[in-house]
Amino acid sequence: MRTEEVRALRWDMVDLKGRPDDDPPVPASVSVWRSVREGGDTKTKKSRRTLALPALCAQVLALHGQRQDEARKQAGDVWHETGLVSVSQAGTPLDAANVRRSFRRVARAAGLKDDEWTPRELRHSFVSIASALGLTLEQIVDLVGHAGTRVTEAVYRHQLRPMLVTGAETMDRLFKAAPERAAGT
Repeated sequence: MRTEEVRALRWDMVDLKGRPDDDPPVPASVSVWRSVREGGDTKTKKSRRTLALPALCAQVLALHGQRQDEARKQAGDVWHETGLVSVSQAGTPLDAANVRRSFRRVARAAGLKDDEWTPRELRHSFVSIASALGLTLEQIVDLVGHAGTRVTEAVYRHQLRPMLVTGAETMDRLFKAAPERAAGT
């Protein structure tokens, strides 16, 4: 998710349990339908998407919700109820500076150089990992909420390299005997 989408994410758009007994099972998810952009719209219409949550993310979000409940109780009358997932200790919406400051703390705690990492870097890393794991360009585009493949290819080209060379490597494996046959003709 883009930072602007995370900042607008409401608890009523988060499903931490899914429906595991359905056939097929429905995973925990977040519905990305808003952002903090003017008018509350997402960057593009295709940015409106529902993303399945990995189990670890669902667990961390559940813990975050519990901590937010505790902060709400401690703040008492000072709490500003917004329904947002990401808020200050008083319940007010986070601005971009709050997010960057919090992110730097998390990066330091994870042993990363906080001046080299930004929330945006996580999106780029996600594209790299998804590409390296064999997701198609179209799948990656859907997950990151781009309107089409052009922006993904232009902005994230270096992250897509493993995916782009897969075709050549596949053809090499497919035709590995071709030079031997060509020499015999």
